[in-house]
Amino acid sequence: MRADTMHLDILIVGAGPAGLSAAQVAAQSGARVGIVDDNVHPGGQIWRQGPAHPPTGPARGLLDSLARYPDLTMLCGTRVVQPLPGKRLQVEDAQRGLVLDYDRLILATGARERFLPFPGWTLPGVTGAGGLQALVKGGTPVAGQRIVVAGSGPLLWAAASTAHAQGAHIAAIVEQAAPRAVARFARALAFTPAKLAQALRLKLGLWRTPYWRGAHVAAAHGEDRLRGVTVQRPGGSVELPCERLACAYGLLPNIELAAALGCAPADHADTVAVQVDAWQRTSQPDIYAAGECTGVGGMELSALEGRIAAHAALGRQDAARRLFAARERYRKFSRRLHTAFALDQSLRALPDRDTVFCRCEDVSYGEVAEHDSWRMAKLHTRCGMGPCQGRICGGAAAFCLGWQSANTRPPLSPTRIGTLAGADAE
Repeated sequence: MRADTMHLDILIVGAGPAGLSAAQVAAQSGARVGIVDDNVHPGGQIWRQGPAHPPTGPARGLLDSLARYPDLTMLCGTRVVQPLPGKRLQVEDAQRGLVLDYDRLILATGARERFLPFPGWTLPGVTGAGGLQALVKGGTPVAGQRIVVAGSGPLLWAAASTAHAQGAHIAAIVEQAAPRAVARFARALAFTPAKLAQALRLKLGLWRTPYWRGAHVAAAHGEDRLRGVTVQRPGGSVELPCERLACAYGLLPNIELAAALGCAPADHADTVAVQVDAWQRTSQPDIYAAGECTGVGGMELSALEGRIAAHAALGRQDAARRLFAARERYRKFSRRLHTAFALDQSLRALPDRDTVFCRCEDVSYGEVAEHDSWRMAKLHTRCGMGPCQGRICGGAAAFCLGWQSANTRPPLSPTRIGTLAGADAE
């Protein structure tokens, strides 16, 4: 059966700060604008909504503004299945498949957490730091629970603050970066007052919480679920009882859709991002990219890049250029962020031979490490061939083994056969 088709002047994939900011600029021009996002509510990960977490501040202002434009279509709870020939994307929600025609496309696909396997990381109760935030905002009760937040970067503080506000006891924030690196980063926050204010609010809200730098979780313990963790500190190891561990080592740009569209990649810090020029244009005609998919740099940078991308897509180079100086200020913040929280190479030794490396296919680190490339590991062990298509173990393999995983092939997410058949009928 032929899929329904919708034509849009500007199509935006991703409803986080970058995507919503781009939509606001585009909608003000009178263009027909569409936003696709796989979350049920707009806001992305950083502005994620939930039963007790309505949008506030900049998110509330953006959403209220967008609600006034009749030519803006918000397709939430909708996933991109694959690009189709011509300027078309196939998408799917819970009820139907749909083909979206566009004149210009803005990718604001964000980033995901980077997980590094260690003994016990698959126990119930172990999540990512952002995953903990999502659970709490979705209504998961954490009051009275002891939680350890570990990994690297400012996201640890944001996750701890979210859980603490719902009554959790934060046993410790465990940061792998060295104390001197963190101190230099903190002093440099004076160059970005908005970031300094955020940091002060988080620190004051958690001023009694132990903050261990130069440390990492070496193992998680428990039988049926998490009961405690071993934290390796410079002076030795410490055992901490806890009911939850939120652990993530920074963020990885989501570039799968960009790669499927043929957009060139670029190295960004220790990750791979979407390559863009000064106007946020990718290597493909009429395709722009903004936000964390072009390199992780925070909410303010994402919003600015989204606005620049929309102005450029509309042919408003002068308006876009006026935002370049502010963008460069936050790009400098991004560079300081990545320098301060660069991962210590000793973390490559976190998994032992029996540690589960690919959760989807239950493949151990020892089985994977016997091979010399991601491709050979996939062929012999099925590592990276489960439902997540290597989005978790691929990032771990890049860091621990120095492998670059192959691009994800369409369909980009699990998809109904009927949706795929609709594309074939086109």
